[in-house]
Amino acid sequence: MMAWLSINFHALAATLRKLAGSPLSSFFSICVIGIALSLPTGIFVLLQNIETLSGNFTGSPQISLFLSKDAGSAEVSEIEKRLKGNPGVDHFRFVPKEEALGEFRKDAEFSDVVTSLSQNPLPDAFVVFARENSAKNLENLHQEMLKWPKVAHVQLDSNWARKLDSFLKLGHVATSILAVLLGFALIFITFNTIRLQILTQKDEIEVAKLIGATNTFIRRPFLYLGALQGLAGGIAAWGIIAAGLHFMNGAIQELAELYSTRFILANLGIRESLLLFFLSACLGWLGAWLSVSRHLWQLDSGSQ
Repeated sequence: MMAWLSINFHALAATLRKLAGSPLSSFFSICVIGIALSLPTGIFVLLQNIETLSGNFTGSPQISLFLSKDAGSAEVSEIEKRLKGNPGVDHFRFVPKEEALGEFRKDAEFSDVVTSLSQNPLPDAFVVFARENSAKNLENLHQEMLKWPKVAHVQLDSNWARKLDSFLKLGHVATSILAVLLGFALIFITFNTIRLQILTQKDEIEVAKLIGATNTFIRRPFLYLGALQGLAGGIAAWGIIAAGLHFMNGAIQELAELYSTRFILANLGIRESLLLFFLSACLGWLGAWLSVSRHLWQLDSGSQ
């Protein structure tokens, strides 16, 4: 166990010295990896913030629940009890038919028509606000309310929620595709970087093979190099996104003040950040493994 730790420690130390020995080329490689990773990750962060903003949007759609004309106080109390006990309902407001008629009477456009009426044609109603503004939750509430007793009609305007939900789904699919493509790009970048390192150490590798070094021993420092470059690229991507959000938040604050609200774009959380670093290191490791394995396979094939 101690021998294994010692071998890996020396391989890691040699890799760090190699990175420090060529700071300019290492810097450019890390920057390219960071930019490639920041594109899908940045879009993902923006989509997450849009979802948060839509969830806190105060102008959420209203569900108007109209009761039958013959509904009495007992039915009104029953509907209130159902709304209070429904986990999908945030809050609601009861609008008696007399209050609704009074609102129409105040409107100059309808005042003459209301005055000519012999009786109130409007029903009692509830204005309901959902706890979650997703299209699925609104539709579930709509279908459930239609089954309640003495409910004549339920009106729901959820077109904006459906459009936003569709936009977010499309955004996540596009981000996933972009992430896969740029993930392959990261592998290719690491593959090419390690290939150049292998070419500079070609003679050393051949000598090591001749004196009995195993492929695992030869591969190890290059794998560390690929993983470290990938990890550094992930950290660079996180920094690029953080800097971008910092500048964007300044402009967003000015816009938010016009609407008397406050909203700040949030960066990746701890869990998402660690996942980004882990995946970037794994992709770098994979690119290095492919590059070294290809070279070792060529050596083995040539020696046979």
